Amino acid sequence: MTKPTANEVLDQLFTRSPDEGTSLAFVAVRGGEVLAQRYGTRPANDFEPEQQITASTRLTSWSMAKSITHAAVGILVGDGRVDVDAPAPVPEWAGTDKEGITLLQLLEMRSGLRFEEDYVDGETSHCIEMLFGGTDSSFGHYAAMLPLDHDPGTAFNYSSGTTNIVARIIGDIVSGGPGGDPEQRRRGVGDFLRTRLFEPAGMTSAEPRYDDAGDVVGSSYIYASARDFARFGELYLHDGVTERGAGERILPAGWSEHARTKTAHDPDSGLDYGRHFWLWPAFPGSFACHGYEGQFIVVLPDRGLVLVHLGKTDIAHSRGLQMYLARLAELL
Repeated sequence: MTKPTANEVLDQLFTRSPDEGTSLAFVAVRGGEVLAQRYGTRPANDFEPEQQITASTRLTSWSMAKSITHAAVGILVGDGRVDVDAPAPVPEWAGTDKEGITLLQLLEMRSGLRFEEDYVDGETSHCIEMLFGGTDSSFGHYAAMLPLDHDPGTAFNYSSGTTNIVARIIGDIVSGGPGGDPEQRRRGVGDFLRTRLFEPAGMTSAEPRYDDAGDVVGSSYIYASARDFARFGELYLHDGVTERGAGERILPAGWSEHARTKTAHDPDSGLDYGRHFWLWPAFPGSFACHGYEGQFIVVLPDRGLVLVHLGKTDIAHSRGLQMYLARLAELL
């Protein structure tokens, strides 16, 4: 049987039936060069007309933003402004049973805090209530006030709330402390992300969104082009050193290994979890950013390869989409 080419697999991926999913962008990069790219069409909906996606179109990250939050923490670690092994600096936790939760436990999704990560049922979902319910202007405060269900460090619970606690900590550090004027926090966080991460990494299209308290929604909302998401993957491929310019070190040495250190196994997906990155056991040494409805940045160090897929794929077909990406990784 003749082995398919990467272009043939991309043809199959981008012509899936709408029931299986819609692919909007795919980029594969090795050594800073684009090996393959493909762009699709976003169907019309009640709010937007049909749109042809291009190389410059900004698309949403969904939970791929969590991995970008990990990078922001790494920068602060390199600056000596935060210690991941120390109790997380969350003012509401002082003198409570939560005061011992460390920043590392937050990054590992092992804080012990209650959080229901559901994207469909608003009656049971802390995620929907936090992002869309208008319950609290600060998403980090909302999550920080949820009860502790397990001893910190003992139970894995994937949680967008956890990441937004981390995002608020970042905001406190770069904006002069807790609270304050939301617009001032927004500027402080935006300047930090732009000058310390996005611009040095060449992610010129990256555009974060903020909650009403002025903190970046580190769980879900970074918009960028597919190529710029690939540049983020390349940053981790090269352990925090960008290939642009003189090869500036953006993240501290070893921060990529920090990201892909296995801390848990998720039986629902069959994948392992590191620290705000997922691990693909089928590709030893790999690590990936995952987002709702089929957003992926997959970093494959042994192949020197970064794959990006953006689109809209129902969770029921998520494994099928991952199989397409695994096939492309083997062919490129």
